Amino acid sequence: MIVVIGELNVDLIVSGTDVMPEWNREKLVDSFALALGSSSAITACALAGLGCEVQMVSVVGADQFGDYCLEQLRSKGVQTDYITRNPNLQTGVTLSLSTPKDRGLLTYMGSINAVAPEHLPAELLAQARHVHFGSFYLQDGMREHWSGVFQAVRQHGATTSFDTGWDVRNQWHREQIHALIADTDLFIPSEDELLHIYNVDSLEQVWGLLPDNRLGVAVKRGARGAVWSSGPSKELLAVNAFDIVPIDTTGAGDSFNAGIIYGYMAGMRDAELLQFANACGALATLAIGGVGRVSSVQDVELFRSTHALR
Repeated sequence: MIVVIGELNVDLIVSGTDVMPEWNREKLVDSFALALGSSSAITACALAGLGCEVQMVSVVGADQFGDYCLEQLRSKGVQTDYITRNPNLQTGVTLSLSTPKDRGLLTYMGSINAVAPEHLPAELLAQARHVHFGSFYLQDGMREHWSGVFQAVRQHGATTSFDTGWDVRNQWHREQIHALIADTDLFIPSEDELLHIYNVDSLEQVWGLLPDNRLGVAVKRGARGAVWSSGPSKELLAVNAFDIVPIDTTGAGDSFNAGIIYGYMAGMRDAELLQFANACGALATLAIGGVGRVSSVQDVELFRSTHALR
């Protein structure tokens, strides 16, 4: 069983080639959709699509958006026994302004940062084969506790992973991230996030700053693919992205996370692991919303065999 601990929110996705608002002007856009949001939830759904047993731990409000989050998770095969409904909170909302090339996000926190150690049952963590969380910078209630959680589950023989997300407060918490990497089997940041964490201009400058006792670091580079580094070696493995035309990039990185976790647990390593994760991320961009398309292992393998790399 994989346990995903994290935020839950809905995404209101506005899509088109020009989605930037202008004061005192009205614009027409190509599409609008309501979708399940949050890095952690999208990764959980993508893992369930790949055939994993997934239990989500989170907090939502006792409102319609909270109902929607639970319905969407269950419809994708994610178990929701450990999701708390808090009547004193509103479920979080993210407005996603999405173009074929990139996206911008406006988020109302609501219940997003409400997960706390008391929501993590010890018996559930003891059963986990893998524990993952997303959005380090949004999960305020857990930031001081991740190291202890990861150390405990790894003592039970489980593997661990996390994705930072973007730091909206621009603090980056380098020391905490640096320490947590040592207790993490798979650290999965984007390139931009990693450069900000270590305050450098290029990936070449990062590798010597990472902990020597790190296990696996998979850096997401969008249309440029991904880079893998493990252990004290400074040798890097880069894999190009697949050559596709995205429809909506929302959730692509979170689906990449699922691909890395699934592949790693299945024994994939190096180029095979990165290509599998890249395929998961690419497939997610071919539908609107982070879980608009949840791919099976068969879908991913068919995609890999029929699409070329850039």
